[in-house]
Amino acid sequence: MKELSEVDGLVTTEGTIYPLLARLRREGLVETTWRESESGPPRRYYQATASGRQALRAFTADWERFRTSVDTVLGRGRQA
Repeated sequence: MKELSEVDGLVTTEGTIYPLLARLRREGLVETTWRESESGPPRRYYQATASGRQALRAFTADWERFRTSVDTVLGRGRQA
């Protein structure tokens, strides 16, 4: 959460991240475990499943194609 909030241009809050993580869990893309915390209640930790890692690879490839297309339209890239 902290790392995402430090990225320039990304507006992230717990109200946007946790519903997304819940949806990913329902879809079997992440799994969760509970761990005790030294500074409060137990915390839920998320980890990508094999299906989640595959979905991430597919999304990354789609995103790179999309980004290249936008860069080309904006005159910042070359079309292959």
